Amino acid sequence: MNALSSFEHDIHAVDAGYVRSLLAAIHLIVENGRVAIVDSGSNASVAPLLEALMALGLFPGAVDYLILTHIHLDHAGGAGALMRRLPNARLVVHPRGVAHMVDPSRLVAGVTAVYGAAAVRSLYGEILPIAKDRIIPATNGLVVDLAGRELLCLDTPGHARHHISLHDRRSSSIFTGDIFGLSYRELDRGERQFIFPTTTPVQFDPLAMHASIDLLLSHAPQVVYLTHYSQVRDVAAKAVRLHELIDAHVSIARDAQTAGSQRQARIHAGLQELLLAEAERFGCVLPVAQLLEIFATDLELNAQGLDVWLDSLSD
Repeated sequence: MNALSSFEHDIHAVDAGYVRSLLAAIHLIVENGRVAIVDSGSNASVAPLLEALMALGLFPGAVDYLILTHIHLDHAGGAGALMRRLPNARLVVHPRGVAHMVDPSRLVAGVTAVYGAAAVRSLYGEILPIAKDRIIPATNGLVVDLAGRELLCLDTPGHARHHISLHDRRSSSIFTGDIFGLSYRELDRGERQFIFPTTTPVQFDPLAMHASIDLLLSHAPQVVYLTHYSQVRDVAAKAVRLHELIDAHVSIARDAQTAGSQRQARIHAGLQELLLAEAERFGCVLPVAQLLEIFATDLELNAQGLDVWLDSLSD
């Protein structure tokens, strides 16, 4: 895939340029010259995104909506800066995310607690606020009208309580943010694609994640578009495997539950073993060192998410 990749039904993926290439995708849905952008990436994503619009013969004024699947900063960190460049756009975000987009200070504080202040400054820069009168709360079932093309907002918690997915009825596809896991293109084997869950650092809920995946399947999507990374096919089979891998994550966490100060390290080791076994099962040909490098941050965040989830069981 290139920095700008195009698919059927005038859907396009732009590499967000977050950390490395092919890590995070921003998607454009184009209908009769009007545009909806799905996720914003970080502040560093704004310039390449605007360049991608121009490459498609479009301009910032053609963008009617910026739709955030959720407000984690790799998906939403550039929203404030991007909205300042999109004169006609409205922001569509889960109701739980509205206040954080208007005043991002608590959001930044939460991310800083996970990554540290220096990393947040380096990765994201200044997170800019968005005026409340430019924001549409994405309640479950809300239909966003893009020049007559219906985009249905679905409440899909499990990765985060402020997570939505977007069903594009015209293309029979769903933009899934992080609820349908990770599928990095480096692991592709011809038409076959790898899949692995992402738990998030603080709001993982396995029962909700299972239910959200089933909700997506109930709409019978032909393809799904993941932020990490873009178009994934063979959706029903991928969903079956995701359910199994989510259960495997839970089992790894429960097995480490009494490990005290070593609990997160034990979980991380179990997840690494699971990833390597799953990659072997898939037929991955990448060297182990490269595979672990690709998934290094994800394994760390998944371990954190499971560790926090275990704590929540006793609350």
